[in-house]
Amino acid sequence: QVQLVESGGGLVQAGDSLRLSCAGSGPTFSSQRMGWFRQAPGKEREFVAGISWSGTYTTYSDSVKGRFTISRDNAKKTVYLQMNSLKVEDTANYYCAAQENSKLGAYKLPASYVYWGQGTQVTVSS
Repeated sequence: QVQLVESGGGLVQAGDSLRLSCAGSGPTFSSQRMGWFRQAPGKEREFVAGISWSGTYTTYSDSVKGRFTISRDNAKKTVYLQMNSLKVEDTANYYCAAQENSKLGAYKLPASYVYWGQGTQVTVSS
């Protein structure tokens, strides 16, 4: 069983930066694919970024590529999302998620992830 807790959200202005953290627990966290998703009111959950268990592979949505960076520290069982040059349209509730090693799926699909955090709100004002 994996438990995920996000932190680091807040209210910022356009152009500012934020770093989100996702603290994990459980014996398999360090070997699991991880992803960040976001969901704005009235919209579907959207893929933001994904990272392999080792951190050597990362992937991003086109809307955040070049501005956001996903990373992980397996010794600390934490995954990070560094968000730079934030835009108003980045406003959403951000979730981290973990895949089950026995059921690996595409990074971009929410259905590939078994474990989810409770989310942290990011609000970007103009």
